[in-house]
Amino acid sequence: MFTGIIESLAKLVSIEKNGDNITFTFNSKISNELKIDQSLAHNGICLTVIDVKNDNYSVVAIKETVLKTSIKNWEVGDSVNIERAMKMGARLDGHMVQGHVDQIAVCDSITEENGSWYFKFSYKGSENITIEKGSIAINGVSLTVVDSKKESFSVAIIPYTYDHTNFKFLKIGDCVNIEFDMIGKYISKIISSSSN
Repeated sequence: MFTGIIESLAKLVSIEKNGDNITFTFNSKISNELKIDQSLAHNGICLTVIDVKNDNYSVVAIKETVLKTSIKNWEVGDSVNIERAMKMGARLDGHMVQGHVDQIAVCDSITEENGSWYFKFSYKGSENITIEKGSIAINGVSLTVVDSKKESFSVAIIPYTYDHTNFKFLKIGDCVNIEFDMIGKYISKIISSSSN
């Protein structure tokens, strides 16, 4: 379980395919604090640390993860948002994020307004919904929805978040990982089940 408050950026330094699995090796300023078998969110994808050497660490993505997330588009040199699992008893500054990506969304527009940025995203083929002022995780970042429509939404990014996450690298047309609010997913499932 995560909070959606990003700790650091990690730079992807190597990609190695092993059958259907892919091993990703990253360099980050928190690498030497990590331990093997530790859960770490990478752009919102919960992955397990399998190796730590100096300032680098490695994780493995299985076929299911590769098929359902933007991980298949990652390239050496990319920067990803990382967050270690939340500690029990600590403050929950973002919202409850599982690290289980629901689907990908596409960045449709980026607008700068008076020092903040508005990002609009669209997604298709899903029962998941957003609501005004509801929570959503985009590339692992806990954010508030400011413009909710059917299969699209916008978020406002403050300068601190822009500077300390990979939002500053996003371009129109880029794919991002989205995890809808857990409570909203349960409500949507209950409603769709009761109408069948």
